[in-house]
Amino acid sequence: MSVAQRTLKRVASPSTSPVEVSIVMPCLNEAETLAACIQKAQSAIEKDGLSAEIIVADNGSTDGSQAIAKELGARLIPVARKGYGSALIGGIEAARGEFVIMGDADDSYDFTAIAPLIARLHDGCDLVVGNRFLGGIEPGAMPWTHRWIGNPVLTFISRVFFHTPVGDAHCGLRGFRKDAYERMKLRATGMEFASEMVIKASLKGMRIAEVPVALRPDGRSRPPHLRTWRDGWRHLRFMLLFSPRWLFLYPGLALFAVGVLLSALLLPGPLLLAGVRLDVHTLLVAGFLALIGYQLVLFAVFTKIFAVRTGFHPPHPMLEAMFRYVTLEVGLIAGALMVLTGLVALILAVASWGSVGFGNLDTSVTMREVIPAVVLLALGTQTVFASFFISILSIDRD
Repeated sequence: MSVAQRTLKRVASPSTSPVEVSIVMPCLNEAETLAACIQKAQSAIEKDGLSAEIIVADNGSTDGSQAIAKELGARLIPVARKGYGSALIGGIEAARGEFVIMGDADDSYDFTAIAPLIARLHDGCDLVVGNRFLGGIEPGAMPWTHRWIGNPVLTFISRVFFHTPVGDAHCGLRGFRKDAYERMKLRATGMEFASEMVIKASLKGMRIAEVPVALRPDGRSRPPHLRTWRDGWRHLRFMLLFSPRWLFLYPGLALFAVGVLLSALLLPGPLLLAGVRLDVHTLLVAGFLALIGYQLVLFAVFTKIFAVRTGFHPPHPMLEAMFRYVTLEVGLIAGALMVLTGLVALILAVASWGSVGFGNLDTSVTMREVIPAVVLLALGTQTVFASFFISILSIDRD
């Protein structure tokens, strides 16, 4: 047994001292590089005097990775459910340490340099994320599409959508407190697990820090598990689904505002704009824009309530204050008033038609009566049923 193996056995044994740090490595056919990663982690444990364990979360390897992990004294945690996130969730849940360090088992990260992450956790941080752009990316370690497009764009979106205070949201080497991880309630099973961790930590107001880490070319002879376009889309899709403001609310408010403004300008009569005459046809489009925008705003409310109720998002003070006043009854009254106003306007339009013997009409005049009436009827109906649906979503659960 090597010195590193004896050290691992000593520091990881629950009979000698409690485990402070759990080093978790997701693994799927990493026989070429796993030993090097475990040995580097063992060196860090010995050098820094850590009370630690090394966990290999195996996701169904068929190349003998499990035997390597056992031979080197790491804890082997089989994870049946496929996916990068699934493997990490399985390994982290089995971790006994107060702090968890996670890193890929492809030898692209230096496990001997985990001390700065642990130091920031000792300082009180809940999540410490490595930044490869600050620590250095060796030639060939990252495809140019990832370095100059994928990572910067997705990180920028996460900063705008969720105010995440990191410059490399997808670095695979990071550390976190085990209790903070449990509060995050992470669920992503694929590569988007990395995004979910940073996003949820930000939404929950956790203390997040960055440390520079170096990235080197991995030691495998086979292609990486990461698929550029598939996994890039999964990250982007996750962020959009996790942000009802940007997916629904802001586009909805913009469409609704444009629709209402155009309608207000066109109701009195045709509008000449930059030499173009806008009339009832544009008014019809404006009505549709208002309807679509209103629907998107309602979707934003539905999604936000669902996200809060299921624990994906923290409670929102503005939303809670709004629902103290905007009750089911208020929504029903507002919807009924819109429906009633639309019906009255529609009746007046029919009466106007009847005054000319139900003959031919000037569409430029009558459509200015019919379009607002129909739009109000639709908005009122949506408001009534949306109020019921919001009430269903808001029912207290045991």
